[in-house]
Amino acid sequence: MSDARKSLPRKTRRGYGFASAGSLVQTRIAKAGESRGFAMTRLLTHWTEVVGEDLARMCEPVKVGYAKKGGLGATLTILVRGAAGPIIQAQSEVIRARVNACYGYNAIARIALTQTSGYGGFAEAQAGFRPAPPAPPMPTPEIEAQTEGVADPGLRAALAGLGARIHAKKHKGRPQ
Repeated sequence: MSDARKSLPRKTRRGYGFASAGSLVQTRIAKAGESRGFAMTRLLTHWTEVVGEDLARMCEPVKVGYAKKGGLGATLTILVRGAAGPIIQAQSEVIRARVNACYGYNAIARIALTQTSGYGGFAEAQAGFRPAPPAPPMPTPEIEAQTEGVADPGLRAALAGLGARIHAKKHKGRPQ
């Protein structure tokens, strides 16, 4: 073997095999977020964790705008649903502090609110985004017979429900 071939770095086998779905769309998500002013997509994807579940139900981030004259800090525009505008306005300093904590520095100086009458646009208002929770399994007569000796009715119902869920999990997919 020649000396020139020995000095070349050996290629490793990378890039073969399966890739996670998130890694396939990561660059497209980043470009879409950057076009709306979001340098970090974490603010969009983890909005509920950043501001809390109660506030996230009433509002969502729309864009981050920067001043043309080089002012300090950016303006976060938030879409507020329904009549929650005064509530979000009162909580705007809390939201700003939580968003800046997400960024790690004082990135957002102002918050601008945009109010809408419903929950989203035309199509978004028609469809729910979360599926309905599954109905809890009903206790079988055998499970109810085992909990007959419990005097407290609330505890008896809780134990029967727990037994029904355990029974349903054990016998999932099997015909009964």
